[in-house]
Amino acid sequence: MPDSVLFVGLCTLDVIQLVDRVPAANEKLTARRQTIAAGGPAANAAVTCSDLGGRATLLTGIGSHPLTAGIRQDLAAHGVQVRDVDSDRADSPTVSSIMVTQSTGERAVVSTNAAGRDVLVPDDLDALIADAAVVELDGHHPALARAAAERADDNQILLLDGGSWKPGTEDLLPYLDIAVCSADFHPPGVSGQRDTVKFLLDGGARYAAISNGPEPIIWRTWDDSGETTVPAVEVADTLGAGDVLHGALAYALTRSRSLDTPIFVRALAFAAEVAANSCASFGTRG
Repeated sequence: MPDSVLFVGLCTLDVIQLVDRVPAANEKLTARRQTIAAGGPAANAAVTCSDLGGRATLLTGIGSHPLTAGIRQDLAAHGVQVRDVDSDRADSPTVSSIMVTQSTGERAVVSTNAAGRDVLVPDDLDALIADAAVVELDGHHPALARAAAERADDNQILLLDGGSWKPGTEDLLPYLDIAVCSADFHPPGVSGQRDTVKFLLDGGARYAAISNGPEPIIWRTWDDSGETTVPAVEVADTLGAGDVLHGALAYALTRSRSLDTPIFVRALAFAAEVAANSCASFGTRG
């Protein structure tokens, strides 16, 4: 029986600076600390899953530019297997510039994400999916996400990381088992977290949840609903907390190897604890 997780989506190079405050226009600041790592929702989730002891494969587009060496080395150091469907691309990978405010842990991010980076659906997609107990989609690279959603079957739990609404997200909803989205996920014409949860269920998801930083995660099925408490921690850096939440959730679901409401709720509580603890250190690898 498959026990790995296939993470489908964005991979970037993150340059993360710890600052006293975000600079004003035309101002220069000296950062207190700096770290560089592979980034993006799918990549950070894959690292989390692997660090917890799971088998993680990242299906993404990275390329062959010199900057991609750092991405590959970081992912390899954390045990993530990479299937690069853009390996011949020679231009720069997406670089995310991130400033984390020391006093609050809040982050400011500038990135092009997957804009202008269309990737191909690989010939071995069926084999990659067959080896996975969970397939997680972050909604970036929509053609690749749609293909993975269509080819997953009853042997896989299909999970959406909805950090924000993206074109093509609506095409994924009918295939989903679980959609866990942030409070910044705003479907067109929908307002409010509970309406968003209903939108996800109406679209086809069996389980839907909304995370909102330190506030409780609200979740709902057609038959049940509830809240999952997020443990309180002394926050150093909130960057990537949502990605960690999804990586830990995917890992927990592989340990259960089935899905019902009690399993989902326990997995969500585990993921909330891991994500909260990740906020206690600077950077996405602390």
